[in-house]
Amino acid sequence: MRKINVFDTTLRDGEQSPGVSLNFEEKVEIGKQLERLGTDIIEAGFPASSKGDFEAVKRISDLVSDSSVTGLSRSLQKDIDVSWEALKNGAEPRLHVFLATSPVHMKYKLGMTPDQVVENAVESVKYARQRFPKVQFSAEDACRSDWDFLVRITEQVIDAGAEVINLPDTVGYITPAEIQEMFTYMKENVRNIEKANLSAHCHDDLGMAVANSLAAVEGGADQVECAINGIGERAGNASLEEIAVALHIRGDYYKAKTDLTLNEVKRTSALVSRVTGMQVPNNKAVVGDNAFAHESGIHQDGMLKEKSTYEIITPELVGVSSNRMVLGKHSGRHAFVEKLKELGYHNTTEEEVKRVFTAFKALADKKKEVSDEDIFALMTEEKLDSSTAHYELQSLQVNYGTHNIPTAALTVAAPDGEVVEEAATGSGSVEAVYNTIERIVGDAITLKDYRIQSITGGEDALAEVFVTVRLNDEEAPGRGTAHDVLEASAKAYIHAVNRILSRRAEGMETAETLEV
Repeated sequence: MRKINVFDTTLRDGEQSPGVSLNFEEKVEIGKQLERLGTDIIEAGFPASSKGDFEAVKRISDLVSDSSVTGLSRSLQKDIDVSWEALKNGAEPRLHVFLATSPVHMKYKLGMTPDQVVENAVESVKYARQRFPKVQFSAEDACRSDWDFLVRITEQVIDAGAEVINLPDTVGYITPAEIQEMFTYMKENVRNIEKANLSAHCHDDLGMAVANSLAAVEGGADQVECAINGIGERAGNASLEEIAVALHIRGDYYKAKTDLTLNEVKRTSALVSRVTGMQVPNNKAVVGDNAFAHESGIHQDGMLKEKSTYEIITPELVGVSSNRMVLGKHSGRHAFVEKLKELGYHNTTEEEVKRVFTAFKALADKKKEVSDEDIFALMTEEKLDSSTAHYELQSLQVNYGTHNIPTAALTVAAPDGEVVEEAATGSGSVEAVYNTIERIVGDAITLKDYRIQSITGGEDALAEVFVTVRLNDEEAPGRGTAHDVLEASAKAYIHAVNRILSRRAEGMETAETLEV
């Protein structure tokens, strides 16, 4: 079985999804989970794009030891220098440097001739190799490039020291048959190809990113670049979980495998979904809620007789366990800590456990059974939201009647430590809550997006609210989880405001959006 390296770009290309903006703690938490998943290479960000990205890449590189951490860099010496400062303390620092190679990009975006592009690429790779033990070169828009030109530039950057050559389908244009043929052509025509691995990075504009990535593997690709839940620029990237499980289930056909810990897939998907606010569709392959549901009578009958009749992927394979220890209001701290370990939280601090256990007991008083998803939501909120606290909700009271004007009264701890009480009305309960928060903050706040979902089924399910707000020409997403819909709505709004205030406090620049 041929080993396929998994290059995850959730934290770089994935964050370029419209409406997604991850803070420092969120990126670090995802990075640590990607390491638990067994990802070979984690593209932690674009260090030269902003101070925030630089710090996140540096922190992930310092923390992660079982995965190689990389950062994206333009074909510029200043980008390479900044990337080295962020990555130099990593266990296996590597650089991902890119330059466009398609005629349309070279002419209209770069304003460079093919000879100039080759010269620039070679110089950048040589310069990078003075620092980085591993360098990957990406030929941006490779799938719309001339194949003979790709052979030429690939040979020269390999001679310059590149060990991985990425041939991305930057705009999601190619078909499976074409990309397989292209990779086969490169394998057969690049004279020094034995010195480097070929990588595929496919976008999903035509819905073929996963199919194209698997076809590239058939054509000889040694690495696939993908993102959790397929998130990314425009229609997204190839979905990591779909590629990994496809190679596992159809190893007989592809004769290739990854070294991923597949039972961490569901948890990784849930973390990324919760942090980004991008809900996983119920019918999403591998990780959707309906992936293992069977409603048809014929299907149910077959499943009862023999699961393999309609189930080619077992839930346990990707971390969906049916054998669960149920927690409730009578569960003690020891059982709760054991549940945290079972869910993968092995390095929680005593203070974190104390706070989350308190939140768990409060939830257990309202719910008969507390699910794994509920505990995961509580832990996510604790680990990722505490550092962004400027305003903190202390109490909420809403008066609503079909013939009355909805009124909300909130008590909020302000950044200076003062406790502020305020009230406002609105056309609905949520609007009343948000008008009250606007009064407390003292600035005009615009709600750009509002979405609500339940974490589990049932009348007593936790509510999870995702919002996007604009405050003084800055936008940020926010999320809130609570047993009550209005409380979750208030938490989400305050979380979004806090993110904007945190960004200002840190003096972070707006990240530059670049795509490979």
